Amino acid sequence: MLRSYRVLAFSLASLAGANAAFADPPKPPTVSPAKPKQVVLISFDAAREISQWERSRALATRTGAHFTYFLSCVFLLSSETRQQYAGPGKAAGKSNVGFGASKQDVAERLQQVRLAAAEGHDIGSHACGHFDGKEWSKADWLAEFGAFRRILENAYAINGISPEPSGWRDFARHAVTGFRAPYLSTDKALYEALPEAGFQYDASGVSNGPALPPTKNRTTRFALPLIPEGPRAKPVVAMDYNLYVRHSGGTEKPAMADEFTGRAYQAFRAAFEAEYNGKRLPLELGFHFTLMNNGAYWNALERFAGEVCVKADVECISFRDYVARQRVGQPQATVGG
Repeated sequence: MLRSYRVLAFSLASLAGANAAFADPPKPPTVSPAKPKQVVLISFDAAREISQWERSRALATRTGAHFTYFLSCVFLLSSETRQQYAGPGKAAGKSNVGFGASKQDVAERLQQVRLAAAEGHDIGSHACGHFDGKEWSKADWLAEFGAFRRILENAYAINGISPEPSGWRDFARHAVTGFRAPYLSTDKALYEALPEAGFQYDASGVSNGPALPPTKNRTTRFALPLIPEGPRAKPVVAMDYNLYVRHSGGTEKPAMADEFTGRAYQAFRAAFEAEYNGKRLPLELGFHFTLMNNGAYWNALERFAGEVCVKADVECISFRDYVARQRVGQPQATVGG
């Protein structure tokens, strides 16, 4: 009987070995497809206050980000030199946003422009007098673009600031490749004028959500997305001014600044996570140098950028650099795979 059990045990062991010999070989581990890095495009309109130039550049240094500054050229003119600018259909020396405070103020702003450019940031055009151009003709837009480039190129000479830095005029002629319209107000004539004026991209659009920017008539067209915000996740344009109007009706409520900071941060972070965990479409966020609601939106920006721009699979880059990458056919950087 004992011998029979030993024979049975041997037979079962042999059968198990045979089954193992004919089993499917182990499959290689599944390799996840490479994902593009999440691109975040952060920009500032008007670019007036010196302290905000310094604050934004310090944020970039801490996080490795590169920003786009849409500069209004009237801030390169003082009250003494304001007559150098006349907007389409406007008298000379008129502007919806004022001018530089003084010759010294203009000199300091020019220095900030130069420092930002040297640090790899993108200097774009926000036109000059911050007028609404939705009824302008192509000729009007070309005149406004011409005024911007003339004032930028000659800013040192116009204001009697010396010495003019070496290479400034070459920078002024070639470095500004992008535009954002005041009030995000556009018309057909604008898009006819942009390529003729030498602009490669426009950032004046608004879209239902993050989207890949199309290129039409030689101009890459970016759009600030609508993002969910607040307790009801109601869509709002991803720009500080629109949050300001949403939160406080466009009037200052400094006592509620912390609440507004939290809401803005949560909106930015939720919009980021939706793309980061999804299709990874570029996320655009827009700001001004004005500290609305006691700086609530800048505080939210600094927290947001400090958390996401430092990630290995995130790139906080400028519009110019995004366009340059696309135009040479360079694929978006990927991670994983």
